[in-house]
Amino acid sequence: MSSINHKIVLHTLGLLLIFNGIFMLFAVLTSVYYNEGDEAYQIASAAVASSFSGFLMMFTTRDHDKNLKQKEGYLIVTLGWVFMVISGMLPYLFTNSISSITDAFFETMSGYTTTGATILTDIEVLPKGVLLWRSMTHWIGGMGIIVLAVAIFPLFGIGGMQLFSAESPGPSADKLKPKITDTAKRLWLIYLGYTIVEAVLLYFAGMGVFDAINHAMSTLSTGGFSTKNASIAYWNDQPLIQYIIILFMFLAGTNFVVSYYGFKLNFKKIYENEEFKLYAAFVLGFTVISGVLIYFNADLGLSSIQHPQVFGELESAFRHASFQVLAVMTTTGFITADYTLWTPFLTVLFFGLFFLGGSAGSTSGGVKVVRHLIMIKNAILEFKRILHPNAVLPVRYAKRAVNSDIVYNILGFFILYMLSFIIGAVVLGATGLDLKTSIGAAASSLGNVGPAFGDLGPVDNYAGLSDFAKSWCSFLMLIGRLELFTVLIILTPFFWRNR
Repeated sequence: MSSINHKIVLHTLGLLLIFNGIFMLFAVLTSVYYNEGDEAYQIASAAVASSFSGFLMMFTTRDHDKNLKQKEGYLIVTLGWVFMVISGMLPYLFTNSISSITDAFFETMSGYTTTGATILTDIEVLPKGVLLWRSMTHWIGGMGIIVLAVAIFPLFGIGGMQLFSAESPGPSADKLKPKITDTAKRLWLIYLGYTIVEAVLLYFAGMGVFDAINHAMSTLSTGGFSTKNASIAYWNDQPLIQYIIILFMFLAGTNFVVSYYGFKLNFKKIYENEEFKLYAAFVLGFTVISGVLIYFNADLGLSSIQHPQVFGELESAFRHASFQVLAVMTTTGFITADYTLWTPFLTVLFFGLFFLGGSAGSTSGGVKVVRHLIMIKNAILEFKRILHPNAVLPVRYAKRAVNSDIVYNILGFFILYMLSFIIGAVVLGATGLDLKTSIGAAASSLGNVGPAFGDLGPVDNYAGLSDFAKSWCSFLMLIGRLELFTVLIILTPFFWRNR
C-alpha cells in the first residue's frame, strides 16, 4: 500500500477545528446574554484560537491530493476526535473553570464521546456559557457518531450499520437515499428536530429555557451531562419532566433510520426490524424486573440524592426503574436515583446493562443490540452445525443471510471489547482502585455510560482519580466510542508500513 497522504488528513482536521470554533460562538452568545463579560471574552478567544489553527492547517495543505484512501480514513476519524477534544478543552482552560489540563481533557473527552463522566464537584457554579459548551460537546459528538455509523464505519467494515447495508444492497427503495450525504443529512435533521422538540416539551413541563436546551442536547446525544449537581434527580418532584426524558432516551437509543421510517409512516419497516423489537423488549423486560423489585422494597428511597420519595408507590417505582434502565442501557447516564442501592441483584443487572448498549445507528455506546442478536443467533446455529456438520446454516437477519465476514467481524469485535474491558480494569486496579471501582470505571468508560460503581457510583464523580487513571479512562472512552478497531489499528506497526 502506498504511503499516507498526510496533507488531506491535516486539511480535514483543520476543517474540524474551524467547525469547532464556530460552535463555540453559541457559548459566547450565551455568556453575553447572561452578562458574563470576562467569560464571554475568554470563550471567544478559545473560538478564535481553534478557528485560526484550523485555517492555518487548511491553508498550508490547500494543494493536497483529494484521493482519500482507507488509511487516511482511519487517521481522520481517530485524530479528528482527538483534535476536537484538544480544541474543545480551551473554553474550560481559558475561563479557568477547569485549571488542570488532564481534568479538562477528561471532561472534554467525556463530552465528545457522549460518556457523561465528570470531574466537576460543583456544576452549578460554572458560567452559563461554559455549561452550554459542555452540553454542546455532547451534541456535536452525537451528531458525529450518526455520520460515522451511516457513512464511514461500513466502509471500514467495522460498524453495526453494515447490517443495514447488507439488508439493502445498493441504491434501492430500502435506502433512505442512494447517496450517503443525503442519508446523513436526513438523519441530522431528525437529530436536530428531536432536540428542538424535547427542549420545547421540557420547557412547558416546568424546566427553565436554559436547562431545557442543555438537557435536550445531552439526551439526544445519550451523553448525560446535566446543569444540576443532582442530575435529573433535581426534578424528582416533577414526574412529567422525567417521562419526557424517558421518551427521548428511548428514541436516541433507537436506530435513527427507524425514526426516519416512522416519519415516512412506513410502520411495516419498523415492525420488521429485528433489532428494534429486541431493543424494545429489553427495555420493557428490564423495567418490569426492576420496577417490581423496587416496589416490593419500599426502603429503597431517594434520600441519597434529593427529594426523598417512597418507592412503595407503584408509579414512582416504575418511573425510576424505566428511567435508570434506559439511562444505563442507552449509555445516557442521567441519574434520578442511586441504582447501586437497589438490592445486590439489581446492581448486577445494571452492571450487565453496561455491556448491552442501544441500537446500531443510534448515538448510544456499548456493544449494541444488533451485535448481541447476531452472536446469539450464531451460537444457536453452532448446536445445529455440530449435529449436522455438512449442512449450510447461515445466520439470518431481516430474512436475509448475513455475510460470514460480518459475523466474524462481530465475534472479533466482542472478543476485543471484552479484552479491552479486562485490560482496562487491570490497569485501573494497578493505580490503587479497589476491584468494584476498577471494573465499574473500565466498563463505564469503554461503554460510554458515565456513572459506574464503587467510588465512582451515580452520586460520585471521577475527581478523585489520579491523573494517569483519568488519562486511561479517556483512552477507553475514545476506543469505545469509535468501535475499537478504528483507534487500535493505527497503534499497530503494519498500519504505518509503506506497502
